[in-house]
Amino acid sequence: MRKIFITLLLVVSSTTIQAQEGLTWHTDMNKAVAVSTKEQKPLFLFFTGSDWCGWCIRLQKEVFKTPEFIAWAKDNVVLVELDFPRRTPMSDELKKQNNELQQVFGVRGYPTVWFAKPTVKDGKTNLEQLGSTGYVAGGPTTWIAGANQIIAKYVKDAPVKAEKEPAKKSTKKAAKKSKVKKA
Repeated sequence: MRKIFITLLLVVSSTTIQAQEGLTWHTDMNKAVAVSTKEQKPLFLFFTGSDWCGWCIRLQKEVFKTPEFIAWAKDNVVLVELDFPRRTPMSDELKKQNNELQQVFGVRGYPTVWFAKPTVKDGKTNLEQLGSTGYVAGGPTTWIAGANQIIAKYVKDAPVKAEKEPAKKSTKKAAKKSKVKKA
């Protein structure tokens, strides 16, 4: 009986690990903004209390750790975890960053997921709020449908094209004028 339990535990653990495989959850906003800007995807800002919030843990288990969500997230968003743990130690820099973002987005409860479009101008980052959600009953399909409605507001930046200078026509008159002016 004990062997069966241990085997079952290993199978369940490996399935959960495989489900999370390939997802990158950023904690550094500067890195996440760079990835978001480069890939033209909105930021997925997950405000959580990872070691104490029951609804956060439930959202992770029922949605974020499913193959459907993982496939969706890889194609559509840049994941950022903004954690507010009670028992898990965090660096002061990370605490400061997370608290500032909590204030910016007006987060009052957990879990909260904000979708945002970053724009960087003159070294400063502006976050355009697209919408927010939290725990939604119904599993990954229902949750993703709601998220898709929010990220539909994301407008990709037009690629920057180098402007071509109009070709200058050389004429004999222009050459004569330039010679005359020098004299």
